[in-house]
Amino acid sequence: MKYLTEYRDATIARPLIERIKRTATRPWTLMEVCGGQTHTIVRQGLDELLEGAIEMIHGPGCPVCVTPLEQIDKALMLAARPDVIFTSFGDMLRVPGSDCDLQQVRARGGNVRIVYSPLDALEIARRNPDREVVFFAVGFETTAPANAMAVWRARELGVPNFSVLVSHVTVPPAISAIMQSPDNRVQGFLAAGHVCAVMGWTEYEPLAMRYGVPIVVTGFEPLDILEGMLMAVQQLEAGRHIVENQYVRSVRREGTPAARMRVQEVFELADRKWRGIGEIPMSGLRLRPEFAAFDAELKFGLGDVHVNESSECHAGEVLTGKLKPPRCPAFGTRCTPERPLGALMVSTEGACAAYYHLAKYRESGDPAAAGAVS
Repeated sequence: MKYLTEYRDATIARPLIERIKRTATRPWTLMEVCGGQTHTIVRQGLDELLEGAIEMIHGPGCPVCVTPLEQIDKALMLAARPDVIFTSFGDMLRVPGSDCDLQQVRARGGNVRIVYSPLDALEIARRNPDREVVFFAVGFETTAPANAMAVWRARELGVPNFSVLVSHVTVPPAISAIMQSPDNRVQGFLAAGHVCAVMGWTEYEPLAMRYGVPIVVTGFEPLDILEGMLMAVQQLEAGRHIVENQYVRSVRREGTPAARMRVQEVFELADRKWRGIGEIPMSGLRLRPEFAAFDAELKFGLGDVHVNESSECHAGEVLTGKLKPPRCPAFGTRCTPERPLGALMVSTEGACAAYYHLAKYRESGDPAAAGAVS
């Protein structure tokens, strides 16, 4: 497989691991921000191979996991309406709300459809002018451009029965919140390459300077992550704290200007709750007033909702690196992929899901047990 197996080559990985160990004169604590990176680290056992040199803390980089319970419950309310076709990416369907999930609403007769693009949802709206079509717009800076484009196209085409339930969050305020936490242990970050492919990394530069932490823009394959770790450790050992780019094959300093422009045209910054963490000021996106006609919360009069979060779910502690999933009292017993207490156990980027599935792989030695690719 060209341009993929090259980044999973064990003959290159082993010297990199030894180089990281030789470079680290003391144990360093790094946080990977993206759930995709978390799965690679756990699947390949990089955390175990580097034990004693680097401790990896898994950050709040799973878009499904950080979608607040209030938004999940609003999605459930909309999906249950007989006049609504509710559309979403598939990974949101099993995320538990206060009482049920979207899959259960669909089983009860709700018109819930999985789409692969918000533009698919817009097309459903065009073909069903007698129904309201809502798209669940979640995620980080990575998904915001496509969602912004869908809203922009809906206005351009004049599709009044299309709207979006917005739950976008942005990464830099989350890094700031983690660093300001009194019990923070993070000494360096591996920033998500796909976020920076859109937004660039200029927003990270003042964070690196303010908090004295190296931030390395990193890809998602094993060699990407090992190289990102090495670059971060080299900075820490040298007492430096700047932003560096490991993911040079995909990321430019300015990101993708056209995508940024569309996002800024349709969305504006707003305070936003993160599931398990709470509200982080100016950490989210909401539709600008000129696009209010496509805001599902306004169109359907959704106000504040009372939520019922499981007291057994420790998602917030996991998302901020204070608790490793296997140390959660409910992990693998009262919280499993079949009966999850929180999103981290069912999301494809969730840290709990990574440990649950990939620990089985490690125990069995069968890559198929975890869907491992190498």
